[in-house]
Amino acid sequence: MSVTKPLKLVNAALLGSVLAINMALADTPANEPSFITIAGGSFSVGSQSHYREEGPMMAVTIDGFEISRTEVTNDQFAAFVHATGYVTTAEAGLSAEDYPELPEELRRPGSMVFAQPPGQVELTDNSAWWRYVPGASWRHPTGPDSSIEGLGNHPVVQVSPEAAEAYAQWAGARLPTEAEWEFAARGGHNESTDQWDQPSDPENGWKANIWQGEFPATDLQEDGHHGTAPVGSYRANDYGVVDMIGNVWEYVDGWYTPGHLPTLPHGPGKELAAKFAPASVGPQRVIKGGSWLCSPSYCMRYRPTARQPAEMSLGSNHIGFRVARDSAQPEA
Repeated sequence: MSVTKPLKLVNAALLGSVLAINMALADTPANEPSFITIAGGSFSVGSQSHYREEGPMMAVTIDGFEISRTEVTNDQFAAFVHATGYVTTAEAGLSAEDYPELPEELRRPGSMVFAQPPGQVELTDNSAWWRYVPGASWRHPTGPDSSIEGLGNHPVVQVSPEAAEAYAQWAGARLPTEAEWEFAARGGHNESTDQWDQPSDPENGWKANIWQGEFPATDLQEDGHHGTAPVGSYRANDYGVVDMIGNVWEYVDGWYTPGHLPTLPHGPGKELAAKFAPASVGPQRVIKGGSWLCSPSYCMRYRPTARQPAEMSLGSNHIGFRVARDSAQPEA
């Protein structure tokens, strides 16, 4: 098994940037997100070279903002729960009144867990590798017998969009918009996403935690990890932000439609999104960036422009989030 290669500092300017980021992080209290400031600008969101839902490309302009350097970790989410007593959807379960169409076994406290099959299966039915597991939660990511002990610096998973928003509000932040998220993920390469469209390169090795091998039966773990990796295990982009492709999908502040609409940069409203979702599911949120389950043999969504829908009431062990906030305004 190979391991993640260290970042190769190619010039003194890059070294200075890394040192500045590290100094800023040293001033961040434990278990609080650290933020990277990103100047706003104009760019073309989306892609017309990959999956259909990533188009059409649209020119957007966004204001400056700050985004957390890493995905929110188990330790950070635990600090929030300790301070507030927050109970996630996976821990509370769903009511028959709010979800009458769901069978009772799917309303019990629990969540979705990846179940690696013993042999190769048809890729047309994802029920071959996903299971609803009672007792799965952010504290027990793969079921009641699992634990996050020793995984404090891994991204928190098994949280719904509501939990992500509750954490963000507590942290004095918010979820990034889809346009902000994609702008940050491109790392300043706004005319081309080629630098982050591939999860590895000959010089630096693996740039992201994804699936190597024939999905979903064989994970070669060539990047050093099966499942989530500690945040910051791979090199940062040119903004200093890490893990924006791979590791876990990330919720953004946007409702999902199967393609970009002229409502960008803020995205469509909930009512419009409901028209593109099954009635039993309801409007869905956008997730970005792919996860440790993305594979060239199945799902090439470990890219800045990649996007998928996620249910409001359901988490999984490959979805997490990071937070953002408006840039601090200088005093007059």
